[in-house]
Amino acid sequence: MGNLMSDAQTKPDLGRPASVLALSALLALGASAARGQVLEIDAGGRVTTYAGPTQFDADGARPLSGQPNPSRRRDPAARIAVAASATGVDARLIEAVARQESGLRDTAVSSAGAIGLMQLMPATARALGVDPRDADQNLMGGARYLGGLIRRYDGDLTLALAAYNAGPGAVDRHGGVPPYRETRLYVRAVLNRLGARLNP
Repeated sequence: MGNLMSDAQTKPDLGRPASVLALSALLALGASAARGQVLEIDAGGRVTTYAGPTQFDADGARPLSGQPNPSRRRDPAARIAVAASATGVDARLIEAVARQESGLRDTAVSSAGAIGLMQLMPATARALGVDPRDADQNLMGGARYLGGLIRRYDGDLTLALAAYNAGPGAVDRHGGVPPYRETRLYVRAVLNRLGARLNP
């Protein structure tokens, strides 16, 4: 497929709807106030505006400025499904953790410096080899880390969640869920989201 860039000479792209090509050309030649904008109208009539250079390919559209385009971000459920498939961790568990950690906000940053959907600390992200500011990598890294904790604690989800929150060192030192109010509330909240019961 060809690339269609609003700030450069446009090339025919037979894979895009004619409305996109027509509007792209008109806006590129139009008034200076509209310069650099591309409108896409999908089959349902929804209009998406792209500001600045944009590349269109088989996966959709992405801005070439390096900044994420909120209107084209994949929804969290799609990202979670990919992470679950790749790591073998149940998608419902990944979602429950992400909701508890960040409210499913990929731009969330905690006061302690934890980043993104799965609230990865920079050191943890480095160890996992992921960019915590990239939503897909953040979810993948968090799911991989969570899966490793589940294996470490022989499938004990309560201990794995406690370790995700407080760190495996704290769980090991205390021989179970650490006596931290935040960690105990965290474990309970995630398990409640899953409809699971706390271990006795």
